[in-house]
Amino acid sequence: MSIIFKAGVRYRMPVMFGPMPGPRQRIDGTRYDNPIARIDSASVSFLTRAAALENLLPPGFSLADEPVVTVEFMFITELQWLAGRGYNTLGVRFPVRYHGIRDHVSGPLLAVLWENKADPIITGREELGFSKLFCDIPAPRVLDRERSYAASWEGHRFLDMNITGLSEAPVPATAPADGLLHYKYMPRTGEPGVADVSAAAISPTGTSVEVLHHAIGTGTVSFHHSSWEQLPTLFHIVNSLADLPILESRGAIAMSYRANTELQNQQLLA
Repeated sequence: MSIIFKAGVRYRMPVMFGPMPGPRQRIDGTRYDNPIARIDSASVSFLTRAAALENLLPPGFSLADEPVVTVEFMFITELQWLAGRGYNTLGVRFPVRYHGIRDHVSGPLLAVLWENKADPIITGREELGFSKLFCDIPAPRVLDRERSYAASWEGHRFLDMNITGLSEAPVPATAPADGLLHYKYMPRTGEPGVADVSAAAISPTGTSVEVLHHAIGTGTVSFHHSSWEQLPTLFHIVNSLADLPILESRGAIAMSYRANTELQNQQLLA
């Protein structure tokens, strides 16, 4: 007797073993009772040229507001779906608008998100449509009010980020956004250039956040131009980001907070 797919239950390969546990369901398809995780984040923002970012826009997207790029490290811990374990991320985002046939939304576009563990990469790409990739993301080096961050692949360091002069500050009001935007692309097997899915997606806002710590400072970020030999599958991404001109620094933020990381409300846009 072959496997029977149950309605409303999430499956991922290999499906022959039944439903796949992950951040949005247990092995039996039910939700976790405590999806709240602790997140320690650090970000540096800078102004770049609009024309440089326009080259990175997927179909249906346009730039919104100033062309400000934010590079953010996140260290996520206390995850129930990983039995108390966690993982680290490195994301790059900038403000956009999406103009579809039905949907018209705005918010930051998460152009790429590196993570240091396969499990969240697989589920995030397949179920949510996040542009996730793998790299090594060690814990930051912290000394007084200074922090240093790095990312590498197979020993090749392709990014350095430094924050100095951190001081406690209230959480500022932010411009309203409909959510975090993505572009989901899944290729069709055996048909190069044809997609099974090619569509915008959104992680809607609305998740409550308990801020534990918030500080601001100054920061620098540098993507290092890399060769194909150094980054066989990542060099084109890293080099595109390294080519973005840094016209002006827009500060740095270090935060600790608790938030729901379940993302049950992820949606495709049309």
